[in-house]
Amino acid sequence: MFIMPPLKTPICDFKTNANDFQLDSTDSKLISLNDIKGEAGTLIMFICNHCPYVKAVIYDIVEDCKNLEKFGIKAVAISSNDTVNYPEDSFKNMINFSKEHQFSFPYLFDKTQKVAKNYNAVCTPDFFGFNNSLELQYRGRIRELKNLKPVRVGESDLFKAMKLISKTGKGPKEQVPSLGCSIKWINN
Repeated sequence: MFIMPPLKTPICDFKTNANDFQLDSTDSKLISLNDIKGEAGTLIMFICNHCPYVKAVIYDIVEDCKNLEKFGIKAVAISSNDTVNYPEDSFKNMINFSKEHQFSFPYLFDKTQKVAKNYNAVCTPDFFGFNNSLELQYRGRIRELKNLKPVRVGESDLFKAMKLISKTGKGPKEQVPSLGCSIKWINN
């Protein structure tokens, strides 16, 4: 399988405010930012079903999100990919993917790609960690990957950052960009 060279997320633009959204979830609910806002912080993740980078860290994503709930952090995943040219990312397949990996967080479909554009999301996975005032404090990776295999040494970068945000309201000054496949934009 040919894998495109990965894209890197931009440097965290601290204190950028989270943009509101209202999207359909794989649980047949309409979910807004207010519905998923955490008491101590909110993690918004742009992922998809087919990306090898997402597949490499999906276990870590699910585990980190479960464990971050203990710190008052809530999470949501959003898929914004073009489903015509990438049918593996269809809404039906999103439902299957979330069940297969036992998501404890909502998985939302950004059919128009408006939310991804509002957040300036560039790749999958792309992580946006907000404090309890919904100010951006983290835009980095979940953890190091070597040959698409997670390097599991201690807590992930994402977990440590979100835990810090839950306690201090501020993310780490040093952040390693996330790597992933480009969001598959719809050609209009």
